[in-house]
Amino acid sequence: MVNIILKQKPDLNAESIRDMIDEKKRKVGAGYLTDQGALFLVAADLGISFDNIPKTQSGIKDLYIGAKDVSVTGRILNIYPIHKFNRKETNEQSTTRTVVIFDKESKVKVKLWDKQTSLPDEMGLQAGDVIKVVKGYVRAGLDGKAIVNLGSYGSLEVVPDDNSISAIDSLTVGIDQINETQDSAVISGVVNSNPRITDFVNQRGEPSKSLQLQVSNESNSKTLRAVIWNVDESRIPKVFNTGTKVRLIGVRVKQGNPQYGGGDFEIHGDEGTVLEFSGSQQDVDVMPLRIISVGEETGRGSFVCLAIDRSGRALVLTVDNSLASPAQLQAGAMIECVPSRVFGNSITLSKEDSYIRVIDDDSSFPSLSESKIKNIAANSEPIVLEAIVLQAPETADVSTKTGEMVPVTSTLLGDDTGEIRLVGWRNQSSAVNKLAVGDRIRLVGATAGPGREAKPELTMRPYSSILHLG
Repeated sequence: MVNIILKQKPDLNAESIRDMIDEKKRKVGAGYLTDQGALFLVAADLGISFDNIPKTQSGIKDLYIGAKDVSVTGRILNIYPIHKFNRKETNEQSTTRTVVIFDKESKVKVKLWDKQTSLPDEMGLQAGDVIKVVKGYVRAGLDGKAIVNLGSYGSLEVVPDDNSISAIDSLTVGIDQINETQDSAVISGVVNSNPRITDFVNQRGEPSKSLQLQVSNESNSKTLRAVIWNVDESRIPKVFNTGTKVRLIGVRVKQGNPQYGGGDFEIHGDEGTVLEFSGSQQDVDVMPLRIISVGEETGRGSFVCLAIDRSGRALVLTVDNSLASPAQLQAGAMIECVPSRVFGNSITLSKEDSYIRVIDDDSSFPSLSESKIKNIAANSEPIVLEAIVLQAPETADVSTKTGEMVPVTSTLLGDDTGEIRLVGWRNQSSAVNKLAVGDRIRLVGATAGPGREAKPELTMRPYSSILHLG
């Protein structure tokens, strides 16, 4: 913009234009103008209009706020879903959609408006395609960064890929290479814990879901937490196990909270993030399972069970109440099911696309073997234990990391090999609180972790159960 003024006003120099900018900001009032905004007013005083300057194609780094009739070429990194909203001034419904593109030096968001929002679908665009944005205009986003807007006079064009813009692969970094915060990153790694989908209410007050997982390097020596917010479940494989290689395209790397996870970096994505998985599958096979324990209701029309497969692997089942009742899936029952989703050792049976039926017992099918207290070690595997209650349960309210107060009940169990503490949090607290000194119980599905004085202690889980033996 300064160069344009200097070409038309050769009697001026850059320093004198700088003085005009400062004077304009002083006259209008500090805080009302940026340098660039003041430069527009200076140009108007000099009789110069940037609208009359011949427009040329720009690189992304050359974009500036206020530019009009912009053409810019880039490779697509992300395509976001269409977002509908009502305009404050007219209350009319409008639609917008964001596409993130990059070239050799920079990245920028392109915001499509109203009729233009359908262009990516009509053109079959996807991450990796090279496009040209024609007749856009540049405004500042909420973060102050330039955003190219495409209204009714603009268009998108597919450009033949001449390799002048690097491929997405060139942007990909591994977990070991993450050493600073950044936006629009491409990160690859290995899923090293059971991924899970959780419900939450997004910033627009709408119910939504997030995908949470731990992503590590190949050697599993460094692991970072990753959360994909507002995730579309249809974009996630139905079978998604630990050890799956994953690439997250278009995520933000931010500093983690020191209170949770040691403050290491965290990876955050959203509905525009592209999820690429290798070693996963979309089809789910019929699974025979043995029910080991029937746990509690989730409060969302389903209940939780513990089961094992033919290999003896313990699995956590979330079963929709419309498919079966807790009474039908008693401990020891054999079932055959087609899950809607398998995430590591977590299986979801939903009413939309799952099937379940009780089948005849198969004596060759394994069950969880009983443990003795002396052999219990701190790990995540569920155990079966017959023991006697040695102490009256004690309940206390404990503050969690988030400040929530929850009930925690503990007692002491014993068998002929030793003693061990049993703890129940939240809903499981009441089950432990019902025990009495001298009760003989069969505890199914508790897990062992480090407790007081570095000794293992048992914790009840939503799928755990306690059977009184008399």
